[in-house]
Amino acid sequence: MGKSEVKLLDLLGPKSELVLKSNPIYKKIPVLFHDGNTILESQIILQYIDEVWPNAPSILPSDAAQRADSRFWVAYFDDKLVPALIIALAAKSKDTKNAAIAQLEQGLVHLEEAASTKLSEGKALFGGDNLGYMDIALGPFLVWIGIIEKLNGVKLLNETKTPSLLRWADSFFSHAVVKTIFPEVDKLIEFAMKLIPILRARPELRLLLGISD
Repeated sequence: MGKSEVKLLDLLGPKSELVLKSNPIYKKIPVLFHDGNTILESQIILQYIDEVWPNAPSILPSDAAQRADSRFWVAYFDDKLVPALIIALAAKSKDTKNAAIAQLEQGLVHLEEAASTKLSEGKALFGGDNLGYMDIALGPFLVWIGIIEKLNGVKLLNETKTPSLLRWADSFFSHAVVKTIFPEVDKLIEFAMKLIPILRARPELRLLLGISD
């Protein structure tokens, strides 16, 4: 694969010139630079990596229908649940926050239906024994689900409504690679509390968060 370089940016600070120049449409990270190409957006980067290095173990299923299904559920999570996560975290109004939490609960029940099938036959992860596309794409959001649970006194993942997702979450956080990456919960809570006023100040999010003042 050759040499690689990672540039760490302050997510709570102003957007860097590199980000603004590299992603002028969405003005956000991540951005992958490879072989003279600029690749944008998390899921597109994942699929690009999977295609560019075909000799490495694939993160997507070998079956075309299963690949399409995995992409569907990741897109579903991005479209339906990520906005609800943002609202549940940063909304000022209790009613707005509670509505977002209810949307998260319903959305996770839908995802549970897929998980119960995909994680059948003793599979701990969507990728089997190794992290696959859905694990990599959805796993990091488990952190934010946990933060929302802790800040609001709710259980979005539970044995009653989402048993398969709950077991998957345990397997994901127990994976050796994941354990070396994710910081302690207290540090994540501290980061979230700093992030909330930044989200509330973003003009494009104020209507979504129910902020009119």
